[in-house]
Amino acid sequence: MTNQEKQYFLDILKEVRDGENSRFVTSKQYKHHGKTSVYKHSLNVAYMSYKLAKRWNLNVDYRALLRGALLHDYFLYDWHVGELRRPLHGFYHPGKALENADKDFDLNETERDIIKKHMFPLTMYVPRHKESWIVCMVDKWTAAIETMKRR
Repeated sequence: MTNQEKQYFLDILKEVRDGENSRFVTSKQYKHHGKTSVYKHSLNVAYMSYKLAKRWNLNVDYRALLRGALLHDYFLYDWHVGELRRPLHGFYHPGKALENADKDFDLNETERDIIKKHMFPLTMYVPRHKESWIVCMVDKWTAAIETMKRR
């Protein structure tokens, strides 16, 4: 990636992380896959989604791609412990992430689609946008790598 592309990524990250109503940094406290926090996982998915779209020169909305990827797991709870333990977390969390993101950010249709549909085919919601398909696929690949690292 060029320095300009890296700076664009950092600018969008700053916008999401430091937004007036953002609770994004709180995701650092929640483990997700293995020892990877939700925050780090979201950064990994956003960075790889952006990098692949740039490498393949895809005609996508890069801002929506990055924002949707950063917020795709914006569920803001630890699903591994206590009363918040959810055996059906995979089915439940996209809706909760979208609900939280809608409260804290002004989302466009593509960003909403990315967040709600990133767990396809586990959930029955089929992605409608190229950006959603990219995040959906990268999320699974990234989650697998993060989970395997703990072993």
